[in-house]
Amino acid sequence: MADKTEVAVEPEKQPRSVRVVLFALMVAMMLAMLDNMIVGTAMPTIVGELGGLEHLSWVVTAYTLATAASTPIWGKLGDMYGRKGAFMTSIVIFLIGSALSGMAQDMGQLIGFRAIQGLGAGGLMVGVMAIIGDLIPPRERGKYQGMMAGVMALAMIAGPLVGGTITDHWGWRWSFYINLPLGVVALLAISAVLHLPKKRVEGRIDYLGAGLLTVGITSIVLVTTWGGSEYAWGSARIMELIGIGVAALVGFVFVQTKAAAPVVPLHIFRSRNFTLMSIIAFITGFVMFGATLFLPLYQQSVQGASATNSGLLLLPMLGAMLVTSMVAGRVTTNSGRYKVFPVAGSVLMAVGLFLLSQMDTDTTRLTSGVYMAVLGAGMGCLMQITMLVAQNSVEMKDMGVASSTSTLARTLGSSFGVAIMGALFNNRVQHEMAERAGAIGSKVTEQSAQLDAASLAKLPAAAREAYQFAVSSGTHSAFLLGAVVAVVALVAAVFVKEVPLKGAGSSKAAEEGAAGDAAGAQRAVAEAV
Repeated sequence: MADKTEVAVEPEKQPRSVRVVLFALMVAMMLAMLDNMIVGTAMPTIVGELGGLEHLSWVVTAYTLATAASTPIWGKLGDMYGRKGAFMTSIVIFLIGSALSGMAQDMGQLIGFRAIQGLGAGGLMVGVMAIIGDLIPPRERGKYQGMMAGVMALAMIAGPLVGGTITDHWGWRWSFYINLPLGVVALLAISAVLHLPKKRVEGRIDYLGAGLLTVGITSIVLVTTWGGSEYAWGSARIMELIGIGVAALVGFVFVQTKAAAPVVPLHIFRSRNFTLMSIIAFITGFVMFGATLFLPLYQQSVQGASATNSGLLLLPMLGAMLVTSMVAGRVTTNSGRYKVFPVAGSVLMAVGLFLLSQMDTDTTRLTSGVYMAVLGAGMGCLMQITMLVAQNSVEMKDMGVASSTSTLARTLGSSFGVAIMGALFNNRVQHEMAERAGAIGSKVTEQSAQLDAASLAKLPAAAREAYQFAVSSGTHSAFLLGAVVAVVALVAAVFVKEVPLKGAGSSKAAEEGAAGDAAGAQRAVAEAV
C-alpha cells in the first residue's frame, strides 16, 4: 500500500510546482539569449581596458563555437542520464564561465572563459525545451509559446540597453556578474520544485560521434565567421575548413549507424515532420538573425536613427512576433491543429522580406515599421511551432536529441544567414561606393562596409549620400536573398503532415501521434492507481 501511495503522490506534486519551474526555465532562457547582446554593447570598453583589439572577434566566436558544438551533446546527456541533472550542470558551468569572464585580466583569458561560458549555454536552451517537453503535453504546450516568445523579444530589445547601462554605471565586468544572481535563482527553483524520474540508460556515450560532430560544427561556424572577413571565400584556409567539416560530418553519419547510443539517432529523421521542421528551423534562424543585423544598420545609416536605441528599432518586428506566437499557441491548444501556422508563417516571412528589400533612401520609418511587422508576424508563427512539432514527432526517450537538433538547426541557420547575407551586403556596398564616390568611396569602405555613426558624420556630404544609397542597395540584396530562402521554408511547410498532438484526448489521435504516448499512458496508469 505504501508503494501505491508514493506513486500517486508524485503526479499531484508536479502540477502545483509547474509555474515555479516555468519561471526558472524562462530565467535560464533569458540568460542564454541575453548574454551576447549585453556583452556586445560592452566590447568597446572591454578592449579599452584589456587591449587585444586584434582578437576582439574571438570573444564572440569562442562563445558561439562552444555553444553550437555542445548543444547536441547536452541533449543526449539529458536523454541518457536525466534531464534535471544535465540542465543544472549546464547552469553551473555557465555561471562559472560568467564569473571567470568577469575576473579576466587579459583578452586571452576572456576568450578562454567565454568558451567555458558557451559550453554551459549550449545546455540552457536545450534543457528548457526538453524539460517543457517532459512536463507539458504538446496539445497544452501552445499556451506557453507566448511566454517563450516574450522572453526572446525582451532579450533582443533589452540586451543593448541593459548592456549600455551596466557598463556605464557599474563597469564592464558586471556584464558577466549580472548572470550570477539570476542563475542562482534558477538553480534553487529547479532543485526544489522540478520532479522528473531519474534515468540511467545502459550503454556508453558515443565519444567518437561526439568528437566528429564537434569538429564538423566547429568547421562550419568558422567558415561562416571568417569567410569574407578574416579570409577570402576562396582562400586555402576556408577551403581547408570546408574539407575538414565535410569529412567530419560524413564520418559522423557513418559512426551514428554503428553506435550503440548515438549522439543523434538517425532514426528520428525517418519522421517526415521532424526533418521538415529542422529545415524550417534552419531557415528561420537564417532569416531572423540576418534581419536583426541589417535592420538597425539601415535605420541608423539611412534613416538617421540613434544607435543607443538600436534594440527599440526592432519593436515592430518583435511585437508582431510576440502577438502572433501567442495567438498561434492558443489556437493550437484549443483546436489541436497547427499546419496552418508553418504555411502562413512562411508566406508572411517571404512577403515581409520582399517588402523590406524594396526600401530605399526615401522610405519612412512608418513604412519600414509596417514591413518589419509583417516579417515579425511570419516568424511568430514559426518560432515555437517548429519545436512543438519536432518534439511531437519523436518518442519520449528522444526528447532531448530532438530539442537539441532543432536548436542546432536554428543556430547553424543564423551562422549561415549572417555570413551569406553579410557577404552580399558588403559586396554591394563596396561596389556602389566605388561607382558613386570613386576613390574616396573605395577608401571609406575598404576596412568595413558597416560604418558607425561617428565615421558617417565625418564624411563629406556627397560621400555620405553615396553611402546611404549603398546601404539601401546592400539591404535590398540581403533581404531579397532572404525572401528566396523563405520560399524554401514554404515548400517544406506544405509537405508537413498534420499528425494529432499528443494529449489531444482521443485514442485514435494517440495512435496516430507516434511513439511517445507509451510514457504518457504509463503516467496515466500511475495516477489511476
